[in-house]
Formats: sequence, C-alpha cells, structure tokens
Amino acid sequence: MIPNSAKPAAPDFDGAFRERLSALFAWRRDVRRFRGEALPDGALARLIQTACLAPSVGLSQPWRFVVVDDPARREAVRAEFRACNAQALAAYAGDLATRYAALKLEGLREAPHHLAVFCDRATTLGHGLGRRTMPEMAEYSVVAAICTMWLCARAEGIGMGWVSILDPTRMTALLDVPPDWRLIGYFCLGYPLHEDDTPELERAGWGRRVEACVLQR
Repeated sequence: MIPNSAKPAAPDFDGAFRERLSALFAWRRDVRRFRGEALPDGALARLIQTACLAPSVGLSQPWRFVVVDDPARREAVRAEFRACNAQALAAYAGDLATRYAALKLEGLREAPHHLAVFCDRATTLGHGLGRRTMPEMAEYSVVAAICTMWLCARAEGIGMGWVSILDPTRMTALLDVPPDWRLIGYFCLGYPLHEDDTPELERAGWGRRVEACVLQR
C-alpha cells in the first residue's frame, strides 16, 4: 500500500477544464464515415487501457475486448450486418421504411479498425459483489468502459461507431469466443471523414433529442 505521503495530490479540474469537458461530451458522436488511414501503432491498445479505468460492479472488470483484424472474419461480420439489417428494414413500412433504407448505419468497410466488446458474467473477480439483486450490473459495467473509451478516442480525434444490428449469438460463434460471453457492442474505429456536434440520425431527420425525463418523489 502506498503511504499517504507518497500519493499524488488530486488534480484541480478548474472551470476551463470543465468547459472543454462539456465540449468533449457534445462532440462525441457515433461515427459511420471514416477516412482510410490506420491509427498510429499502440493507439487502440491505449484506448483499451483507458476503458479499463471505468467503474465496474464489485471491481469485477467483466469487459473482454476482441480486436478483429482477420479479413475473412470482417467480411463475415459485414454479411451478418446485411442479413440483420434486411430483417430490420422489413419491420418498417411506408415512408419510415424508405427513410430507414437511406440511413448509413455502419462503417464496417471503411473503418480501418474493428473491435468487439463482450461481457463475461462468469468472472470470479469481485466475488459477485453487487450482482446478487442486479446481475445485469456486469453488462452495465462494460457499457461504462465503452463510454470511457469513446470519450478518450474523441479527445484524440478518433471516431468510434457502435454497430448493434448484429445477432449476438452468431457473433459469439463467428469471433470464436467462449459461448457464455455476451456481445455488448461491435465498434468501428478510425479517423472520421468529417466531424459534427449533432447526431447523424438527427441530421438525417430520423429523430431528435428530447429533454431528460426527470421525476421528483
């Protein structure tokens, strides 16, 4: 254990920092359009390390990261997206179907890097603390890691895009990971083709952000 005298002083997050942090939140967008160049060596590993600074229930650290470089697996992921996207499109009708078909919902071909993030609910780390009544806290912990990584990526000018139109069970088999791991998200990473502080779906007219639902009791 580090003696108290050896611990660094807590940083002072002043007003200027908080303003820039608010800007980071606003400019963290879901990116679907990427430039082709790869990230610098070590950049993805550094983002993963930062993700692991996120809180996790009971210090369980249930996140599992899978870097997908193999061209055949990437093509299989794209085929999986096309199949799931066709099913999603079939669930809409009329004008909504036309609008859905026009949306760009992934950057799987353009993005130079692919990353799958899974949750390992069976981890023995943390001894189950905090999960007896809410076992889903393991998944929430992984989401917290993803959000931490996303903000770090944006601070470095790196774009991330979350692809959720995939079947989790088939993705587990496709990426050859333990069958009890649960897919939380599949991500495209790279330098964005352009940047905006407004969500792409809002710019495309699919929907708009609304005020938070806040109740008082």
